[in-house]
Amino acid sequence: MHQDAEYWNPEFELLDREAIETLQLQRLKETLERCDRSPFYKEWFQKAGFDPASIASLADIARLPLMDKATLRNTDPTSFLTVGMEDIVRMHSSSGTSGQATVIFHTAGDINTWSNMVARCIYMAGVRRSDVFQNMMGYGLFTGGLGLHYAAERIGAMVIPAGSGNSKRQIQLMMEFNTTVIHIIPSYALYLLEVFKEMGVDPRRDTHLRIAVLGAEPHTEGLRSRVQEAYGLEAFNCYGLSEMSGPGVAFECPEKKGLHVWEDYYLLEVVDPVTMQTVEEGEEGELVFTSLCREGMPLLRYRTRDLASTYAGDCACGRSHRRISRIKGRSDDMFIVKGVNIFPMQVEKILLAALGIGSNYRIILDTIESKDEMRVLVEVSGEMWHGEVNELNRLKAGIAEELRREILISPVIELVEPGSLSQTEGKAVRVTDKRNQARRD
Repeated sequence: MHQDAEYWNPEFELLDREAIETLQLQRLKETLERCDRSPFYKEWFQKAGFDPASIASLADIARLPLMDKATLRNTDPTSFLTVGMEDIVRMHSSSGTSGQATVIFHTAGDINTWSNMVARCIYMAGVRRSDVFQNMMGYGLFTGGLGLHYAAERIGAMVIPAGSGNSKRQIQLMMEFNTTVIHIIPSYALYLLEVFKEMGVDPRRDTHLRIAVLGAEPHTEGLRSRVQEAYGLEAFNCYGLSEMSGPGVAFECPEKKGLHVWEDYYLLEVVDPVTMQTVEEGEEGELVFTSLCREGMPLLRYRTRDLASTYAGDCACGRSHRRISRIKGRSDDMFIVKGVNIFPMQVEKILLAALGIGSNYRIILDTIESKDEMRVLVEVSGEMWHGEVNELNRLKAGIAEELRREILISPVIELVEPGSLSQTEGKAVRVTDKRNQARRD
């Protein structure tokens, strides 16, 4: 049992930079040796003129080409395997909403390693065996539910595998079994507040919630602050992707000054998404990961499309593992209006800072008279909606001005009635782009 009150794996969490990089190089060499058994990687190495045994430093990994989701989609997933299919105990898959689903295979060792890594994450956030952990993420092929479920059980917490949706039942479970920790999609956490209100339940007064793990979609600091204030708890940002096992690749410590990437499990690179060259420490770029402990299906130099920057220096929590910033968004989430690159989270940051705004918004992109138009539909609070017209007009003008300063164009702002925009109990869909359809028509 872990004696230290702060660390789940102190022998790895408290490694200094030199020790981390020494361990990474050792594990990288072992991973490359393992990959050389795979039909895919054998051919990949040959095409790149790369000898796996030639690795002498972490920087040598850059001699390999980058891999992306298209590579996984267009390749038989069994060709990545470095073990026989008889050693595979589980597969997970992406949703396939933007193309053919990607498949990742896991050995029993992979599941054990992943569970321990995520246990490290939530233990760092303060989850203990005395907690009641309500898992409000989807199970099945989606990695989010099972990843945190196994981790919480490993710590010894009582897990309620509630899954996603069924909002009133979620609240009933919280109250009946004194839930203390929730794992929840950020936008759904805001949506659930409306259901609390409908049921006449105050999450601060009527529940025992103290920790929320927020994952599965990027979110702003403003959204986190709103969740913490409304629920009366501490919310922690969790980052992961199914190609790297799932949630827990990086996680916030109580300092909340970036998310620690577990560098004993992953080698992190940050590259310019256009040139593919490594950026300087602290400069924003696309995250690229190499798995260092995957037995069944290692991935090398995998492009995540997620944009973030790194923090220099050690953290006050005592960990030297590199920290990444909050994810700004995905490079393929960015849209262009009138020649300006815009991310949905830039809009969210402004909206959530405005007083009187509700929990939902939508960005509509359209072509009007051969010109791009950006409309932002924003729900306001009930009090604001039924208040003075002048107050609504001032709110609308204020949002328009702040957005103009943030994104350098002037979108059309439409304030709408609370509950009028469609809600989802899964990942929020914030942007609807009608421009391609208009151009085809």
